[in-house]
Amino acid sequence: MNATSSTSGTNSGTAGSTTSLQDHVEISTLISGFFRAMDQRRFDEGWADAYFTDDLRTTTPLGVAEGADAIRQVEEAIGRFAATLHLSSDVLVRAEPGARTAEVSWNAHMTHVHLDSTLRARGEAADPLFTVGGVYEGEVRRTDSGWRVSRMSVRAVWITGQPPVLPEETADRVAELTGAQAGD
Repeated sequence: MNATSSTSGTNSGTAGSTTSLQDHVEISTLISGFFRAMDQRRFDEGWADAYFTDDLRTTTPLGVAEGADAIRQVEEAIGRFAATLHLSSDVLVRAEPGARTAEVSWNAHMTHVHLDSTLRARGEAADPLFTVGGVYEGEVRRTDSGWRVSRMSVRAVWITGQPPVLPEETADRVAELTGAQAGD
């Protein structure tokens, strides 16, 4: 095996479609670590430094956020659920070997268990799960501390169940982006 891995399904020697195997492993580990931190709710002070640059920009169904606001948005989103499980797969990295930045994308299966208060508000027949199949895309940057996510967006491909109970303006934005009815 050579020292590069193809990320576009083409010959691993194609210019612009390879990254070093070590970089790919480090970036994949970064993504897995971020998902694990969310699911274990490890949000102690400075937790995000292990995964993100200071100028992080996120685009989610909750909107666009930058820097510390993006981190707070992640924490608030996870806090709307009793438990979560995020699985990543098919991490694709596109960069020249030795580059300081790389484009990255991955598939995600995101399972969320609703809070008891959400289930009570929705009644006896409420589905306890909200599940999303989606695609993350973004950019990672090589820093002195290793690879960090500098830009990240998530797009829902499919959803089952209902999203959490959200403030009205947030619910309207989610409905607009996912095609769901606000308040469903």
